[in-house]
Amino acid sequence: MTFEEAKNKLSEFGRKSGALNHALSLIFHDGETAAPRGTGDNRGRTIEILSEELYRMTTDPATVEMLETLDAERDRLTDEEARITELYLEDLNDMKKIPMEEYLESEKLLNEASDVWHSAKVNSDFATFAPYLEKIVETKRRFAGYLAPEKDPYDYWLDKYEEGINREVCDSFFGSLREKLVPLIADAGRAKLPESGIRNGYYPVDAQKKLSVLLMKTMGLNPDRVGIAETEHPYTTSIGSHLDVRITTHYYENDFLSSMYSVIHEGGHALYDSGSPDRFAFTPLDGGVSMGVHESQSRFYENIIGRSRSFCEYIFPELDKLFPGSVSGVDELYREVNRVTPSLIRTEADEVTYCLHVMVRYELEKRLMSGELKVKDLPGEWNRLYREYLGVEPSCDREGVLQDSHWSGGSIGYFPSYALGSAYGAQFLAKMKETIDVEACVARGDFAPINEWNREHIWKYGSLLKPGKLTKQVFGGDFDPSLYVKYLEEKVRDVYGLK
Repeated sequence: MTFEEAKNKLSEFGRKSGALNHALSLIFHDGETAAPRGTGDNRGRTIEILSEELYRMTTDPATVEMLETLDAERDRLTDEEARITELYLEDLNDMKKIPMEEYLESEKLLNEASDVWHSAKVNSDFATFAPYLEKIVETKRRFAGYLAPEKDPYDYWLDKYEEGINREVCDSFFGSLREKLVPLIADAGRAKLPESGIRNGYYPVDAQKKLSVLLMKTMGLNPDRVGIAETEHPYTTSIGSHLDVRITTHYYENDFLSSMYSVIHEGGHALYDSGSPDRFAFTPLDGGVSMGVHESQSRFYENIIGRSRSFCEYIFPELDKLFPGSVSGVDELYREVNRVTPSLIRTEADEVTYCLHVMVRYELEKRLMSGELKVKDLPGEWNRLYREYLGVEPSCDREGVLQDSHWSGGSIGYFPSYALGSAYGAQFLAKMKETIDVEACVARGDFAPINEWNREHIWKYGSLLKPGKLTKQVFGGDFDPSLYVKYLEEKVRDVYGLK
């Protein structure tokens, strides 16, 4: 195969694999949102056929020859073509190591596990989900053995979500955070805030949906390219490419803050994905480069922007129109959305205790993947760690071990990305403030300068740069978690009036 033939085939391969992934994304999104709960088998048949076609196309000898031809002449490729080739080769080499029958069985398992998890959570019944999780953990261990036999299985999956991290990095990162956060939580606990009824009011779902539309508009999301739906566990997904991004949320009539911050969080993901250049569409350069960087964007908008006093000042008049008299003023709103309170649900947690929720999941995943912890013992260990780390204990599986959808989707190794992303976001803020008056922009609801900074420094690269190179380029140096701790300490002092 000549070099020119290989370049032409690269474009055709991207077009066809992009179409298959587009269809698989649509099926996944439908299953998580609109599809009746009993239709998993129906979707599973189609997923199996499409996945088999994708597997065969990726591992086809013609594909191998095309990529090897291009890789051998990298100096003739543009930086974008070289990175596309590199990413396709990574996928090819991974897929070739997994027997097709096992790959297809894994796709089928995850589709079934998602349906079972939804029902198990509603019924607070971990026992019905446990057999599926056992198979998922065993599959992740086995696949890691195929893909990187020289590595610890959990280290392999941690690196897949955030390149360069492993248990040693995470142990050090989480250890330093816990050392600083535990005293900070204690300080906040001693300094009581006035009670608020914001989380126990009545907020009609129709009004909350209007708030979602307002938030998306304020954030600068393009309604022609970013849609919103409802689901049990909010998430964001690109349907084929950044040209079609979907976010989801859920609505609770007694607490509008849950959906409000869900929309802002998922909106941050959507801004990152939809911010890719159009020329990246249907290539592996499209969308975010890693889950740590992705979470830096969602957590940045949700917390650093969304829980700031400036944002509370901007959004309060709108809330007063939608929910008249429910919030007494900016001060009450600001205090409530930053109240430090050890709680059960990760997605509802305040900024300071949030990383402790992530640490619980990290410790459990580490032991599950090593075989030290059995799936059947997971609920008891979950509850024990919540008592130890946060001083609270779930009363049922729904508010405990079943609260997150990640394990049902096979995303073991994902959770540390939330904490890393939170810390990245604080360091991004420090750099952004060198050229932008962030507080002033947020106070007037003008996200354009903030979005443009993120586009110029992060979004426009998609997956062109590796995560370590991208973050170092944005930071202007090394990652410094102490900036995150400093940001949290300053926030707590401001909210609680501490010196």
